[in-house]
Amino acid sequence: MSQDSMKNEKKEKLEWWKSQGIEPYGRRFNREPIGGLSTERKDSVSIAGRIMTVRRHGKAAFCDLMDWSGRVQIYFKKDILGEEQFEKFKNLDVGDIIGVKGEIFTTHTGQLTVLVKDFILLSKILGTLPEKWHGLRDLEVRFRRRYLDLIVNSEAQNVFVARVKIINYIRSFLSGLGFIEVETPMMHPIPGGAEAKPFITHHNALDMDLYLRIAPELYLKRLLVGGMEKVYEINRSFRNEGISTLHNPEFTMLELYSAYGDYKEMMDLTENLITGIVKQVFNEDKIKFQDTDINFQSPWKKIYWEDCWKNLGIDNWRDINSVKQTLSEKHIDTEGKETLFDLLDLLFKRCIEPTLINPTFVVKFPVETSPLAKSWPDDTSMVERFELFIGGFEIANAYSELNDPVEQKIRFEEELQRPSERPKVIDDDYIEALEYGMPPAGGLGIGIDRLVMILTGCSSIRDVILFPLLRPKQ
Repeated sequence: MSQDSMKNEKKEKLEWWKSQGIEPYGRRFNREPIGGLSTERKDSVSIAGRIMTVRRHGKAAFCDLMDWSGRVQIYFKKDILGEEQFEKFKNLDVGDIIGVKGEIFTTHTGQLTVLVKDFILLSKILGTLPEKWHGLRDLEVRFRRRYLDLIVNSEAQNVFVARVKIINYIRSFLSGLGFIEVETPMMHPIPGGAEAKPFITHHNALDMDLYLRIAPELYLKRLLVGGMEKVYEINRSFRNEGISTLHNPEFTMLELYSAYGDYKEMMDLTENLITGIVKQVFNEDKIKFQDTDINFQSPWKKIYWEDCWKNLGIDNWRDINSVKQTLSEKHIDTEGKETLFDLLDLLFKRCIEPTLINPTFVVKFPVETSPLAKSWPDDTSMVERFELFIGGFEIANAYSELNDPVEQKIRFEEELQRPSERPKVIDDDYIEALEYGMPPAGGLGIGIDRLVMILTGCSSIRDVILFPLLRPKQ
C-alpha cells in the first residue's frame, strides 16, 4: 500500500472516531510511567503511550505500548472490553497514542502484560511510522525528522538521555567546587573571545549591528573583575562557518573561570570532571569510540606543542619552508593556506590530532595563536595554554588568563594586523575593565557536543544535537 493510500485510510478512521462523538485528540490523562510497572502490582494501573506494534488474533490482540520510560505489552480481549470498545480498538493504528486502564498479569512465557479493561484515544496518527529501524537509515531523514528518529530508535533516545545526564553532572561537579552558573549576553556589539566568523544581526531601535556570540569569554572575565571568583556558563555560541561531523553553526560549550588559578588548575579540573562523567554516568573507565577503546584512567598524557613537530621531523616549526616540505611529503593539499600558522594548523589536524586517541593534553602554545593567554614564565613567545584531545579530536581549550591591561591592548593591536574572518576591533570596554584589576585566573572551554559525541560513541555531532542545522528541502 502506498504512503498516500495509508494516509487516506487513517483519515477515514479519523472521521470514524469523530462520527462516534469521540474527540480524536484528547485531553489530560492521569497516568504512571510504564517503566515503573512490575509483576508485584495487584491493583489496577493507568498508563499512556504510543502503540508500536499490533498483533491481532481474531477476538483478541497484543500490542506494545511505549512511553519515554519504557515499553510494555498490553492485551485487548473482546470478552473483557465488550462489543463497542472492541470495535473502537479495531480502528486504532500503529503510532496512535492511547490511555489504558487495566490489570497486570504474566503470560505463559513470563512476559509482563497489562490486560486492558478500558482505553481512550489521545492522539490519532495520520502519518506512517517506519516498520523497523532500517526505515530510517537515511541520515537526512533522521536529522530533519528527529521526532521519527526518537520514536523508532531507542539508541537515539539513549544518546539524548546521556547528554542530559552529562550536563547535570557538570553542574553538580562545578557547584561542589564553589562555582556559580551565570548568564551573559548572546548578542555582542563586538565579536570577540575566539577566532571565528560571526553571524551579524541588526537592532532596529538602536540602529546598530550586533553579532551573535562566538564565545562568552570576555563577559565572563568581566565578572572576575567584579569579584565573582568562580563562574561558569553552559552557553550556546554561534559561528558562521562550515557544517561537518565536528561543526554545527550553533553549538553548546562549557566555559568557566577560576580566580587565583592558572592553566594547571584547569588541567586538574578537566581531568577530574571528565573521568567523573565516565565513571558516574557510564560506570566505565573505558569508552568504545569508532572501533577503538579510549582509556580515561588517570593520569592523562601531557606533551608539549613544540615536541609534536619534532615527532614529525620538523626541528624548527617557525621555518615555513620546513613546514611546507613536510606537507608536500605527506601529499596534503595546502590551497588557500598561506601563513605559517594556517599551514601548521592544517598539518596538526591531518597528522597529529588523529594519533591522540587516549586523553592527551597538548601544552605551551605560540603567543600568536593565543592573544588572551598569559606568557610562559621564561619564554614570552609562548603562552600557558593547553588543548585537550580525545579520540583524535579537540575537546577543550584552557589557559592562564592574561590580566595585564597594557599587554592585552598590545596583543589586540598585533591581532589587528593578522588576516581574520571576523571583524577586528579592539574591545576598549574590556581593556577598561582590566584596568580595574582582574585577579590571576585559569579559564577553560569544553565543547559539550563533541564530548557527548565521543562518550556516546557517535560518529557525528549531528547525532547528539536534537535539531542540527540542515540545508532547506529542495
